[in-house]
Amino acid sequence: MSNSHPLRPLASVSEIDHVHLLSEELGALVPGEDYSDVTFIVEEKRFPAHRVILAARCHYFRALLYGGMKESQPQVEVCLEETRAEAFSMLLQYLYTGRASLSSAREEVLLDFLGLAHRYGLQPLEDSTSEFLRTVLHTHNVLASDGFLTLSKTALLTVVRRDSFAASEKEIFQALCRWCRQNGEGTTTQEVMSAVRLPLMSLTEMLNVVRPSGLLSPDDLLDAIKTRSESRDMDLSYRGMLIPEENIATMKHGAQVVKGELKSALLDGDTQNYDLDHGFSRHPIEDDGRAGIQVKLGQPFIINHIRILLWDRDSRSYSYYIEVSMDELDWVRVVDHSKYLCRSWQNLYFPARVCRYVRIVGTHNTVNKVFHLVAFECMFTHRPFILEKGLLVPSENVATISACASVIEGVSRSRNALLNGDTRNYDWDSGYTCHQLGSGAIVIQLAQPYMVGSLRLLLWDCDERSYSYYVELSTNQQQWTRVVDRTKVACRSWQTLRFEKQPASFIRIVGTHNTANEVFHCVHFECPAQLDTEVKEGSPGQGPSEPGSVSQQNRPPRPSRTHSLLPSQPSQSSQPSSSSSSTHTHH
Repeated sequence: MSNSHPLRPLASVSEIDHVHLLSEELGALVPGEDYSDVTFIVEEKRFPAHRVILAARCHYFRALLYGGMKESQPQVEVCLEETRAEAFSMLLQYLYTGRASLSSAREEVLLDFLGLAHRYGLQPLEDSTSEFLRTVLHTHNVLASDGFLTLSKTALLTVVRRDSFAASEKEIFQALCRWCRQNGEGTTTQEVMSAVRLPLMSLTEMLNVVRPSGLLSPDDLLDAIKTRSESRDMDLSYRGMLIPEENIATMKHGAQVVKGELKSALLDGDTQNYDLDHGFSRHPIEDDGRAGIQVKLGQPFIINHIRILLWDRDSRSYSYYIEVSMDELDWVRVVDHSKYLCRSWQNLYFPARVCRYVRIVGTHNTVNKVFHLVAFECMFTHRPFILEKGLLVPSENVATISACASVIEGVSRSRNALLNGDTRNYDWDSGYTCHQLGSGAIVIQLAQPYMVGSLRLLLWDCDERSYSYYVELSTNQQQWTRVVDRTKVACRSWQTLRFEKQPASFIRIVGTHNTANEVFHCVHFECPAQLDTEVKEGSPGQGPSEPGSVSQQNRPPRPSRTHSLLPSQPSQSSQPSSSSSSTHTHH
């Protein structure tokens, strides 16, 4: 008799998943002493445990229990200071089962639990606990609760030392005073009160709230007053709300556009419906830079990532810069593209900043004297990024249609064929972009300037011809830097090019020779070079080459075709127009 069933997925019988049983059975070991070989003493309570399980689950316990110290001896007892028993019990349960019940725990236990996750380097647990606390707690509730007074010093400092503990400094000071009066003495009080950021308090607060407490010395107050008076505002260690991976420039989070024309369009979330007349905000471009579009966030936030959509219904480009502030007086420039030509979506990264205001100031438009902005988003992201000279160093290919790159000069039967990612489907008639030797070039515009140190090309290779060429970079289409010179080399098929990093938003490829005819043909372009894509696509490739070198490899043989000049030279109708862009690639 068959166990198969027409409606039952095959995986349901071929894959055994009894993880829940494993979790339950390991969890049953937590309360008892069966097979235990280590005991933790926490607040005079004993917690038997199994060193191999703890070591497998946590690097901290691996080092503690197998690091050659006395704790690594069998049947040892380990005393854990500054740890609460209830939170440690929850931690053991998590380490054995992968589960923790947060909703049933008291606030102060959750905060201690969060402190343990941080202390022991359990990042996924710390993130999950923080996310839960964010949904159920408010900083004001935490500071005012009786449970706050029962926090351990470690858990307390873990919370209040964070930039993302977004309460007023006066409230934090008053809550820490309450804690110290109940728990602190001597050095403990000093250490806890050092978490207060006195320069963030007003002079009145320091004199009327801090000074009468007697918990901070006159020198501490004088130093704070000196720092406050001598530092620029944006150099102070502000606190801000942290909501990772979520756009906080929305009405939901209290954001509003306070300067600029046609304010209502900027934060409406519509990035599709805009034209010459509506769907954007704007400001006149002035030499003194006093104009701009300014967004006020709902409260101080920690941000390190901004996305803006420049109006892009034609081929125009813009220049701009972005500044942030807490008080609208002291501004810090976090993005400076004032000398670069940019278009469409801008993905911008910078070191994390606490700010309340963001302003975008346009400095140039290639068509007129108005700066047009369709959409604005800002957030904090955990995605890794690298900056050099204020510009993003891309790791992924940014010469793609989805990244808003475009071919602005060159002839092709298909618009942006050079950037569509297709490295297999090309022949004698289509799938490539070209230019006449001695006239014009192939020019790609990236959406924004990047620090570029490598490129990759696929030269047309359906026969045995070879090409020579050079490559130049620019940020404004006026000054060009030659980074690759292959004018004396016979090159064919894949070209992996490496050079010293340069700022670039335009890449110009100029063919100088073709052994078959008077046209230069390029099938594929990417920036930076993505060597792993060769394997994924199954296309011919090569390993990384030495800096400054060119890697070359032939494609698999294609069916032969007799023609004297293949690919043929473009017909007169497909020649570039006077604006150096063909009808296929003209914006």
